[in-house]
Amino acid sequence: MRKTKYYYNKETCSYEVVRPSRKELLFKYLKFLIIVIISSFLMISLYDKYFESPVIISLKKENQELKTHFDILNEQIELNNKMLSNLQERDDDVYRIIFEAQPIPSSIRKAGIGGIEKYKDLIEGNLEREDIILETYKKSDELKRKMYIQTKSYDELIELANNKEKLLASIPAIQPVSNKNLKRISSGFGRRIDPYLKVKRMHWGIDFSLEKGNDIYATADGVVKRVKSSFGGLGKHIYIDHGNGFMTIYGHLDEYLVKRGQKVKRGELIAYSGNSGRSTAPHLHYEISKKWKKS
Repeated sequence: MRKTKYYYNKETCSYEVVRPSRKELLFKYLKFLIIVIISSFLMISLYDKYFESPVIISLKKENQELKTHFDILNEQIELNNKMLSNLQERDDDVYRIIFEAQPIPSSIRKAGIGGIEKYKDLIEGNLEREDIILETYKKSDELKRKMYIQTKSYDELIELANNKEKLLASIPAIQPVSNKNLKRISSGFGRRIDPYLKVKRMHWGIDFSLEKGNDIYATADGVVKRVKSSFGGLGKHIYIDHGNGFMTIYGHLDEYLVKRGQKVKRGELIAYSGNSGRSTAPHLHYEISKKWKKS
């Protein structure tokens, strides 16, 4: 209970209650208000320092979880980058060597990969951990671009593989006659005595000695460019163009089984052996020409 103050009034010869002035009351109230404000501020500061609200605790926990997930995500990106680097090395050091293709330059593999600044426009406002977000954006974009270059490289390798298969099929690689019909190699490649002129001349093919009417096979995939008959020279003969500068010639035939412009496969029956043209006995003149030019 507040004590009441009195003073002695000489005029009335009595004790009267002391009443403070308005100024004193105002000062008193201001002092009380200042004390309340300061106390509140101190209490709030101490509370924030030593005590946290459930909302703040929840937000801090959420931030920590996000930070953990960012770390895991960055680890996964780094792992994927290592796996991609391994694929790139195989691409350059194995697959492209097999298909005789040039490795992809590092400048192309890293084309379009910029710094962090280019990703800042993706974020609105100033974030507390902006660096983590920007770095993750950069790594993710870098990985996507590298993967795109690698997929384009594999597309190219598939095309090279298909072309390689066609190339190998178009290279003369088998014997044009069956061994069961072959008597002997009557004449090889190189200079020899011409059986008619009796002088040394260059023989541009191989002569397979065999009976008339035996099967003659195409030695590679190609297109028949010439089916012609002459009284001298190769007599009845066939020219097959295999592409990439390769041409095979089959001479001294008895009968054709193909026509000009026809596509043939390796091992396909194209003619029967004979003794036409300038020939001393039934045989097949077989010749492979590289960088053949159409006359």
